[in-house]
Amino acid sequence: MSADRPRGRLVASALAVDVVLVVAFAALGRRTHDDGDVLGPGGLGLAQTAWPFLVALAVGWAVARAWRRPLAPLRSGLPIWVTTVVGGLLLRLVSGQGTAPAFIVVATLTLGLLLVGWRAVAALVARRA
Repeated sequence: MSADRPRGRLVASALAVDVVLVVAFAALGRRTHDDGDVLGPGGLGLAQTAWPFLVALAVGWAVARAWRRPLAPLRSGLPIWVTTVVGGLLLRLVSGQGTAPAFIVVATLTLGLLLVGWRAVAALVARRA
C-alpha cells in the first residue's frame, strides 16, 4: 500500500499544477484586460473567468486518463490542453463570456505552453536524473 502513496501524490501534484496554471492564466488575463482588477466586483471575477477552463481541465483529465501517466507531455498533456481550450471556450460561449478570435489564439497558445510545457520540462528532468 505504501507504493501507492507516492503515485497518489504524483497524480495529486500534477493535477494541482494544472489547476494553478489555469487559474494563473485567468488571473493574468484579468489583470491585463480589467485594469489590473484580478478579483473583480465582489471578488468573483477571477472565479467567473477561470471556471470554464477548470471544468474543461477536469474533463481533459478524464479524457486523457491522466492519472495513469500524469507527467507525459503527449499522452496526457496534449489531450488535456486541447480539451481545456475547446471545452473552456465552448463553456465561455454558452455562458455569455467573450470568445474573440484574438482571445482564442492567446488561450490556445498560452494554455498549450503551460499544460504541455511543464510536462515536457518534467520529462526532460526525469530523463537526466
